[in-house]
Amino acid sequence: MDFNLSATYTDLYQLTMAQAYFDDELQNKPVIFDYFFRKNPFNGGYVIFAGLATVLENLQKLHFTEEDLEFLSTNGFHQKFINYLRDFRFKGKIYSVREGEVVFPTAPILRVEGNAIEAQLVETFILNFLNYQSLIATKASRIRWVAEEGILSEFGLRRAQSLGGILAARAAIIGGFDSTSNVYAAEKYNIPVEGTMAHSFIQLYGDELTAFRKYAQAHPKKTTLLVDTYDTLKSGIPNAIQVAGEMRKRGEQLRAIRLDSGDLAYLSIKAREKLDEAGFPEVKIAASNQLNEYVIRSLKEQGAKIDIYGVGTDLVVGKPNAALDGVYKLAMADGKPRIKVSENIQKVTLPGKKNLKRLYNPDGTFYGMDGIVLDEEKDFDVLTHPFEMHKSKSTKGIQAKSMLHLVMENGEAVNLVSDLKEIKRFSQRRLALLPQEYKRFENPHVYKVGISEGLKTLRNSLKKEYKVK
Repeated sequence: MDFNLSATYTDLYQLTMAQAYFDDELQNKPVIFDYFFRKNPFNGGYVIFAGLATVLENLQKLHFTEEDLEFLSTNGFHQKFINYLRDFRFKGKIYSVREGEVVFPTAPILRVEGNAIEAQLVETFILNFLNYQSLIATKASRIRWVAEEGILSEFGLRRAQSLGGILAARAAIIGGFDSTSNVYAAEKYNIPVEGTMAHSFIQLYGDELTAFRKYAQAHPKKTTLLVDTYDTLKSGIPNAIQVAGEMRKRGEQLRAIRLDSGDLAYLSIKAREKLDEAGFPEVKIAASNQLNEYVIRSLKEQGAKIDIYGVGTDLVVGKPNAALDGVYKLAMADGKPRIKVSENIQKVTLPGKKNLKRLYNPDGTFYGMDGIVLDEEKDFDVLTHPFEMHKSKSTKGIQAKSMLHLVMENGEAVNLVSDLKEIKRFSQRRLALLPQEYKRFENPHVYKVGISEGLKTLRNSLKKEYKVK
C-alpha cells in the first residue's frame, strides 16, 4: 500500500548529517547499513519479520515535494543542498530475509547498500515500518499459537495509535489472524472484513428481540448477535435462539452469537449447551473483551466453547512492550568495514558486509542456530557467541542456507511479494519448522546466533584499532 509519504518522513538529524556529507562532497561515498534488533519482545523466543513490502512499495516513490523544500529552506538548510534534494530518489540496493520469516536477535535481517546520503535518509523510514509491523506480527503469531484452530479477527482500530491501526491489521494477518474489523485496511490489503453490532444498536431499539430481528433482516448472510446487553443467559441467548429459528424458516442461518463481558468461559459453555439443545449446533460462539494470548490460553484451559476470538487493544499496541528495539547501523563505508565500540559489549556492532545463514536439522526443522558470516565466506566450521567469546559451537556437517536475498536494485523493488495470504502462508510454514521449546511463553529456549571466525577476527582487529590509548 502506497502511503504517498514524502522524504520528510524522517528525523531531523538524518537531514543535518546529509547536508554535512553534501558539503564535504561525500554524497557518492558507498556505504552499507544493517537492520537488526537486540531483544525479543514479550519475553518470547522469536520475532516474525513484517513490513518489508510496505517499505519497498513506498521507498520506490520517496521524494521531496516543493513544499518540503520550502520548509527545509526556512529551517536552516542551504540552497545548494536543497537543489540536490529536489532530484532525490533512493537508487540503492536492499537485501533482506523474506517477509514473514522467523528471525532472532543480533542477526542482520536487512542490508541497505547505497550512497552516504540516500542510505542515511531512509533510516527512520525503514525503522518506523519494520519495527512496528514486526512487533504486531509477533504478537499475533503468539495469539494464533494458543488459539490453535480458532478463528481470529483483529478488532483494534479504535484503540490503535491513530493510523498505526492500518498497519496493525496488515501485520496481524501475517502473524496468523484471519480477518479485521478495519474496513480501510480490508479494502487496501484485500483482507477479509468482519464485524457484528454494538450494544448501542440494541439500546436504540429499546427491545433486544426487535433489535436482533432488524439486524438479521439487514444482514441475513452474516448475522452475528451480541447477547450480553441486558442478561446473557436469561435474555440474550434465548432471544438469539428465537431469531435463529425465524431465520431458518426463511432459509437463512444465524452465523454466531458474541459474548463481550462477564465470565467468558462459563458463559460460552452455557451458550453452547443452550444452542445445541435448541438444535443449532452450527451457530458459532464469538468472544471479545481485552483478549490476549494469556487470556485465550486460560479460556481454553477452562474448557471454553469459543470458536471466534476478537482481539483488539493488546494486539495493536503490542502490549506490554509497545516497541521492537530494531536498529540501523553502519557496517561499511567507502569499501572499509566500520564499527561502533561501546563499554557495553552488546552494543559493539558487527562490521563489514555480511550474510545470514540458517542451520537445519536433517528433518528440515531449524537447528536452533543462525550464523552471521562475512559475505565472502563460503564455508564456516565454528560459530562463536557474539558477546560471550568463550562460547562456541562446531557446525561441521550441518546444512546451512543463506537468508538474505536481493529485494531492491537501483531503487526498484525486485521479487516483491505483497500478497498477504502468500506472506501469511510462508510465515506459518517457517514457524512450523521452529521447535516447540522456542515458542512457549514461559522460559523459552534461546535461539542461538553466532558469528564466524572471519567476522570475529575482523571485529577484534577493529576494536583494537579504535581503542583510545
